[in-house]
Amino acid sequence: MITLRPTDLAREHHISTQAVRNYERDGFIPAAARTPSGYRVYTEVHAAALRAFLALVPAYGHSASGQIMNAVHSDEIDQALTIIDRGHGQLLRDRETLAAVRKAVSEVAEVSPSRSGVRTIGELAHRLGVTPATVRNWEDVGILTPARDPATGYRVFRADDVRDAELAHLLRRGGYPLDRVSTVVQQIRSAGGTEALTRALREWQGKLTARGLAMLTAATRLDQYLNLTGR
Repeated sequence: MITLRPTDLAREHHISTQAVRNYERDGFIPAAARTPSGYRVYTEVHAAALRAFLALVPAYGHSASGQIMNAVHSDEIDQALTIIDRGHGQLLRDRETLAAVRKAVSEVAEVSPSRSGVRTIGELAHRLGVTPATVRNWEDVGILTPARDPATGYRVFRADDVRDAELAHLLRRGGYPLDRVSTVVQQIRSAGGTEALTRALREWQGKLTARGLAMLTAATRLDQYLNLTGR
C-alpha cells in the first residue's frame, strides 16, 4: 500500500497542508492513520476522496460538497445523490431563467425618455394591463424602485422603471415566482445599458456552462472514489 504525507495531497491541488487537515477534520476525507509518533499517514483512498471533494466544489458549492462527502462517509449514498440531484435541478432552473430573461429582453421595446416621460402608478398599471396593487407589490419585493415626487410624495416611474416593470410582467406571465423575478430584474438593473446587459447575460451563460461541465468532472471523480472504497 502506497502511503502519502499531507504535503503530497496538498501539492497535487496547490493547497496548504492545513487545508488538508481541515478537510479531514470536517469529514470530507476519511480520518488518517497515525504513526507511533503521531504523524498522519494518508493513502490513495484519501487522495481519491480529496480529488472528489475538490471536484464537487465548483459544481455544487463548498457547503453542498461537504454534505455530499459526509453522506458518503456515513454510507448514506441516497442522501448524497439527493443533494446532487438538487444541484442539477438548480442548474436547470437557472438555465430556464436565463432563457426567459433573454426572451424578455428581446421582447421589451426600447423606451426612450421622450416617449416615456414620467408615469404615475395608475398610468404604468394601465400600460401593462395590471392593477396598481400589483405594481405596489412589485415595489415591495424590490422589483421596482420608483422615485417620489418631492412635492406630492407620489411614486414617479421613469424610463428605467417602465423597462423593469415590462420585464417583470413578461416573467410573471411565464410563471416565474416573485422572488426569482426580483433577482433577475435587479441583475438587469445593475448591469447598466444594453451593451452591459448583453455582456452580463453572456457571462451568466458562461458560468452555467462551466458549472455543468464541473458536474461532469465531479461525477467522474466521485465515481472513482466510490469504486475504490467499494461503496
